[in-house]
Parts: sequence; C-alpha cells; structure tokens
Amino acid sequence: MDLVLTLIAAPNSNALGDDIVARAKTVLAGAGAHVGDVSWLAAGEACDIGFAGLSLDIADTALRDAGLGVDAVTQTAKTRRKKLLIADMDSTMVTGETLDELAAFAGIKDHVAAITARAMNGELDFETALDERVGLLDGMSTDMLAEAWKEIAYTGGAKTLVATMKANGAYAALVSGGFDYFTGAVRRELGFDFDQANVLITQDGKLTGKVQKPVLDRQAKVDALEKLTAEQGIGVEDAIAVGDGANDLQMISLAGTGVAFHAKPAVQEQARICINHGDLTALLYLQGYAKSDFVI
Repeated sequence: MDLVLTLIAAPNSNALGDDIVARAKTVLAGAGAHVGDVSWLAAGEACDIGFAGLSLDIADTALRDAGLGVDAVTQTAKTRRKKLLIADMDSTMVTGETLDELAAFAGIKDHVAAITARAMNGELDFETALDERVGLLDGMSTDMLAEAWKEIAYTGGAKTLVATMKANGAYAALVSGGFDYFTGAVRRELGFDFDQANVLITQDGKLTGKVQKPVLDRQAKVDALEKLTAEQGIGVEDAIAVGDGANDLQMISLAGTGVAFHAKPAVQEQARICINHGDLTALLYLQGYAKSDFVI
C-alpha cells in the first residue's frame, strides 16, 4: 500500500480503540480505497492503516466528515520519514506565549495577549503587532526576561520529539517570531541544533521598546527552511515543519510535512495536516515511529 492513514489520540488516553479503527477503515473503503492491515504504533494511542487507490484529498474529506474524534492524517508512506525538524516556539514547543508572560510583569498581560491572539490568527500584520506589543515594554528591566522564562513550560512530547529525530540522524531547528533570549534557552535545554528569533534592543539593563530589524516574520521562516535544507543537502520535501500561528502558514505549506499544532482557527482552515488531540509525539507517529522507538 503506497498511502497510509495515521490515527492519533491524546497521550495515555487509551481513546483509540478497535471501534474507531474499524470506522476509519469503513470510511476509506466507502470512498473507494483498497484498505490494508492495521499496524499499531502505540496501544490505544496511535496506529497506521495502509491504503491505496484513492487521492489524499478525497481521503481527507471523507475522514474529516466522519468525525472520528482523533487526529487522522493521510500521507504517502514511502516519503514520510523526515531529515529536518523546523519548529515554531510559542504555543508549539512551549505551552504559552513568551511575550505575553513578559508583559505580565508590566501588568499588561491581558492587553498584550489580546493583540497576540489576533496576530496569530492572521487578523493583524505580524510586524506591526510585534512593534506595538514590544513598545509597551519600554523601560522594563532585562532581569524580567529570566523571570518570564520561569513561567514557561514545555509542551508535552517536546523533548521526546527532538531527541528521537536527532537520534535517527535528523537536524532540529527552532525558528520563532519570539525572542532569541527564549529560543536560546529552548535550544540548550531540548537539544535543538539551531535557533533563530527576533532580538530585543536593550540599553543600560532595560528594554528600549524596540526590536532589531528586519523582523523575523512568516517570510523569514520560509527563508530559514530553504536555507537550512540547502545547508543539509536535502530538499524542503525532506522537512517536517510545525507551528500554530498565521506566521507559520507559509513554512507549513512549503515543508514536505507541514503540521498545524493545536493551531488558531484561521491556520487550521488552511493547513492540510492538523493535530488537535495528540501532543508533539504525534509528529513522530506521523513519520512511522512506534512508541517503542522513542528516545525519552
């Protein structure tokens, strides 16, 4: 079978049962596919179902309409193992928005978070929204960067995703519209090979309310993907990209496997692969790794 459907439930939920698998097989067959065997990647959590004779678009539509209650992702089986991971940081590798946490120390978190939400949903120009939010932090002590970092937690599966892909020869890059203070910490703690982000301009131990230009925006993420794949001697089709915001859409669209991870509504409407139930280990299941292959 040249195509594969991967079903993924929430970690340790045991929510993926034989009934859902049977329904998925029936949906594929009803759409005209030749359906193969089931291969379990993690009991009750993830499995592969091989199929053929059906386009991915038709399969996706049929599965989406079926409302299986788990993540359902179709791919070409032969090319799904990737050699580059390129990931967003805020609300992807970490659970929150680092700028919002920084704003909390100025007593304006709710105001800044509202702007962030609109920017990530594509309602505001990214650079304009970034400049506005950072401008509100003018005069804040740089010591608050370390304090804000203490409030940030890693997304479930983040360390395992990076460690497992690297153990299998992949290169891991963190490219964020956030700030290099935070991406540097994530790179060191999770083992990324590379990080790139915006730079806050400081003076005399305080934030100036300005960001170094040019701003790392959606085009910069695309540029990073193309540059990194060229440096690694691979193509963009050999990359798996993950993010949650509107500024990730072009990167997600360009990569061989582009994943909208618990993403904003506008992003989910445009991305072909959406993960809404699984954690970041879902990106390993998508590549055919079994739970027994994970590097913890």
